[in-house]
Amino acid sequence: MNEGHLPIGRFARLCRLSVKQLRHYDELGLLTPAYVDPDTGYRYYRPDQARPAMLIGLLRSLDVPLPSIGRVLSGEAGVLGGVRDRMEAELARRERNFAALERILSEGLPRPEVTVVREPARRVVVVRDTAPQERIGPVTSACVARLLAATGAPDGLLVGLFPLDMAEEVAVAVALETSEDVPGTSSDVLPGGLYASATHIGAYDQIPLTTHALLAWVGERGHTPAGPLREVYVSNPATTPQDRLVTHLMIKLNDLE
Repeated sequence: MNEGHLPIGRFARLCRLSVKQLRHYDELGLLTPAYVDPDTGYRYYRPDQARPAMLIGLLRSLDVPLPSIGRVLSGEAGVLGGVRDRMEAELARRERNFAALERILSEGLPRPEVTVVREPARRVVVVRDTAPQERIGPVTSACVARLLAATGAPDGLLVGLFPLDMAEEVAVAVALETSEDVPGTSSDVLPGGLYASATHIGAYDQIPLTTHALLAWVGERGHTPAGPLREVYVSNPATTPQDRLVTHLMIKLNDLE
């Protein structure tokens, strides 16, 4: 061991980190000690490791994830810009949630008009994936992107399909009405019949508010709903403000057939 090396306790105080944090960063490969005593397992650091150690501490204080910090330390460009963009999107989502909560506090739970409509069977092409509940939105967007890339500039109806029974992993599908087979997708038929339908106006991540109202309407009237829940995307999010996006929600009513 070089005499200039610092034991982990002194190094931790120098960098304003805890010994536990330094051990964790070592386990993750973010900051490896300069020397580990083979007999005692004690960790020792060089003084010039203080700067990257303090950088890790600074970035963690800014809620930068540890995997992203590792990429920063390796010299990868654009990492912090990506973290900033994700934080900005999360901030916008939380602001929309706050506005929705304010609306519920002042106006009560939403009660959109629900109608029963007859839907024809529709031939579609579909892309599918699975997602944990907290990732349904991003995975759905990725499915839409895959479908649009496969179909070019489609003119047909774009529909999200989601199970009524929620689990830790949720089956996500996005369908496009078309009479043509499309490479990279699977063909299917959306069944026709009678559907309870409600219209959601607003951001996609606020759709659950209208979904809950629609399901409450179905349950209060004793109907038997059948999944999947359909989200029919009417607006183009590239040209429509989020608070004006129009989405039709539909649930099949088997007991009315």
